[in-house]
Amino acid sequence: MGTVWRAADELLGRQVAVKELHVDAGTQAMGALREARVVAQIRHPHVVVVHDVVEHEGIPFIVMELVDGGSLADRLAGAGPLTPREAARIGLALLGALGAAHERGVLHRDVKPANVLMEAGTGRAVLTDFGIARLAGATTISETGAFVGSPEYTAPERMQGAEAGPAADLWSLGALLCAAVTGESPFRRDSIGGILHAVVFDEIRPPARLGPLVPVVRGLLERDPEQRLGAAEAGRMLAACAAGEDGAEPVPVALYTPTERVTRPGGPLPAASGRRRTALRVGLVAALIVATAAGTVTATTLLGDAGVRGKGSGGTAGAAGPSVSVSVSVSASPSPSVSVSPSPSPSPSVVAVGSVRPAPAGYQVVTDVQGFSLAVPVGFRRTTDEQRVFYGSPDGAVRIGIKMTAPPAGGPLGVMRLADQQGSETNPGYRENKVVATTHDGLPAALWEFTWDGFTRAEGARHTFDVCWEQNGLLYDVWVSAPVGRSAEARGHFDAALDSFVPGGAGSARP
Repeated sequence: MGTVWRAADELLGRQVAVKELHVDAGTQAMGALREARVVAQIRHPHVVVVHDVVEHEGIPFIVMELVDGGSLADRLAGAGPLTPREAARIGLALLGALGAAHERGVLHRDVKPANVLMEAGTGRAVLTDFGIARLAGATTISETGAFVGSPEYTAPERMQGAEAGPAADLWSLGALLCAAVTGESPFRRDSIGGILHAVVFDEIRPPARLGPLVPVVRGLLERDPEQRLGAAEAGRMLAACAAGEDGAEPVPVALYTPTERVTRPGGPLPAASGRRRTALRVGLVAALIVATAAGTVTATTLLGDAGVRGKGSGGTAGAAGPSVSVSVSVSASPSPSVSVSPSPSPSPSVVAVGSVRPAPAGYQVVTDVQGFSLAVPVGFRRTTDEQRVFYGSPDGAVRIGIKMTAPPAGGPLGVMRLADQQGSETNPGYRENKVVATTHDGLPAALWEFTWDGFTRAEGARHTFDVCWEQNGLLYDVWVSAPVGRSAEARGHFDAALDSFVPGGAGSARP
């Protein structure tokens, strides 16, 4: 978008930064003036100051405060990643800068390490390059049909073409915090198509290296902007991390995820609940079409632990049915209670009141809003995506997954055999795989077990145990995925989940 020069303000006798805009005269020059006015409205110690706008030979130049120092991207490339405590300090500064911008209706839309300047000597972090910032109701100066922003740091709602608000900048901040501690964005891939797929579909699991930043990053990287961690809570959590020790315990989950919005997928439901989340699904399909056009992403029907590709999950195929929106209050007590209230949508709510089976020592029985109950280890946290429910360990390494869909042709064994055939395509390093016929509560079932290379080299290979069966007109799929070194632990969780599982049809209230 431009070249930034170090220059001297001869009138006031000061060093400044001058940004030469790479634009044509006319409409784009007017856009440059708008950019300067946008930034000039924001008064905050962590937002770059705009002094003036001048024009030379038809080219606009923006005269700005000179921040003597490189960018955060330069710092990471030269000296390596930051500690969680250092990253938290920078995150707090940027959160304040974004808050000042959002109060004036300004979205930055390109929060990334390259746009954060680090002042030499003071360590002050300054957010710059509001070149694609946007006032509510105004177009951006760089909106010429090209993608606006940096895909690795762009929120999924923007990828899907939906209206983006301040929450989109908070997503970008979450990706930046992850990059600051690990050295790269969590969505770094080899191609633009791969990046789009990662942002919209892939499992998001902040690495353990983030330490006490894991909860805040996980909250900021919530795909549903309505459930994304808000600025106030993020600020409190970052302040606690910045003031504490690098190895401090993470902030309790209940402090930043008081509610979750979930959907009930699969299976025939009464006609009253026939509304579908069409807009979001269309957005996801559009993003996938873009990725496929780039020649890098292939859609499959296998939906498992890591998104559309089913990576490391042992998920099963099947079309999603109608959904019902509900709100869930999650308690921080050892035995969380679940209360249900209607969402803003007109869809009816559902609450499970079925019978439960006792939990082994160290486990607690969770009655899920999707109608089923099962035993999960104490301390496991509930998350969801469009079609699945997960209960994950505090470090995110061990995951219990549950999915319900309309029964596909071929029954459980056919579903698992198809997933096994696609295993090498959906799970890099797919090996030690088997599919066998079995039973669950006397019903025909299939067991799929396999090992694959895993999500990251640092974590290493993972192993998955997965069983599916048909019951009450639905195909139930329950699996556990964990690092190979924790396979025995995962098998114990798998057995406990299956032994205690009570499907939603057993006494649950239906709308």
